[in-house]
Amino acid sequence: MGIIWTIIIGFIAGVIAKFIMPGDNEPTGFILTAILGIVGAFVATFLGQTLGWYRPGEGAGLIGAVVGAIVVLLAYGMIAGRRRVV
Repeated sequence: MGIIWTIIIGFIAGVIAKFIMPGDNEPTGFILTAILGIVGAFVATFLGQTLGWYRPGEGAGLIGAVVGAIVVLLAYGMIAGRRRVV
């Protein structure tokens, strides 16, 4: 059940992170934004468990997932920005 909860929170966090960080190098599709949010939630969960903020099996909360999604969106923007030739 923890993985399903992380996916749901990540989906919401991806949408919130997109509203917080709009930009040209950010993903424009709803599906890609949601996937990056889910990845951000998993990153936040992994880092939180590694740093001892969360117990094993416990997922990141909404704020942690939003921060993780913002980090993933920043990384995506840097990678996508490098590939574009203008």
